[in-house]
Amino acid sequence: MAQAYNVAVVGATGAVGVEMIETLEKRGFPVKNLRLFASERSVGKKLKFKGADVSVELLKADVFQGIDFALFSAGAARSKEFAHGAAKQGAVVIDNSSAFRMEPDVPLVVPEVNPEDAKKHKGIIANPNCSTAIMLVAVYPLHKANPVKRIIVSTYQAASGAGAKAMAELEEQTHSLLHGKSDVKAQALPQRIAFNLFPHVDVFLDNGYTKEEMKFVNESRKIMHHPTLKISATCVRVPVYRAHSEAVNIEFERPITAAEARTILSKAPGVQVVDDPANKKYPMPIDASGMYDCLVGRIRQDVSRDDGRGIDLFVSGDQLLKGAALNAVQIAELLI
Repeated sequence: MAQAYNVAVVGATGAVGVEMIETLEKRGFPVKNLRLFASERSVGKKLKFKGADVSVELLKADVFQGIDFALFSAGAARSKEFAHGAAKQGAVVIDNSSAFRMEPDVPLVVPEVNPEDAKKHKGIIANPNCSTAIMLVAVYPLHKANPVKRIIVSTYQAASGAGAKAMAELEEQTHSLLHGKSDVKAQALPQRIAFNLFPHVDVFLDNGYTKEEMKFVNESRKIMHHPTLKISATCVRVPVYRAHSEAVNIEFERPITAAEARTILSKAPGVQVVDDPANKKYPMPIDASGMYDCLVGRIRQDVSRDDGRGIDLFVSGDQLLKGAALNAVQIAELLI
């Protein structure tokens, strides 16, 4: 009989935690025993796994004895507090927060891009930022064929990226506005999200970019082992429930045609090419929601260049899956 593993999900009741539990089940991950951890207010709550109820336990320092894999999605502060202790107790921690991504001895992994890095872990492996993961699934196969020099990316990020409370806020605000109430309050997000969008994802830094925008730069360089990669990002929150989209302009070392790019992407892991604009077929978040693959389309030559070294494309990917839960489970799969 194949080996089975003791798995813990930390932050089990959050939007990503719930997806992690579902993804473990749907992909048939060999779970011997599943333990769910969260903060005090969720203790005793029951979540379904393979038809059985699993009770949520209180996250404490000493609960990781005998755990093989601990999937963390409880925020950076919780990860910093508990992840090292979990690793010392023998668990491999796969962390979805920003806590360890840029630590030199912590691998930052997208399985379709740098699976070999996962094997170099010292107890903790980091999941990248959701929008970085979604972009790299599309960009990396092209980079392997023709080195990428520069990327300009604009994002259209769903409410799901800010968690369950932001998703609820989009729903509540939309309902209120459609029923004639104009005094909606923004609490989970910095601005009203219903019938609006705003270029403000995460906190602003001294250079005028947001933390989210700089994650594209720093994380992409680390994951691709490409320290000279030039990236500029603008991240925008849009009134979409789930799944992020990105308009990506890529500059290559050598000329490349849209047809070549399309052929490369049609064979790439984790990608589905949806690129038939004449028949209104292109990536949309409504189609990417709930999908493991990222949808890539609107693949075209950059007409602003005379040298043939630019490609534009549009990608949509489920922020809760490829951007978070699925990526974490795929990392665990690499290690078994």
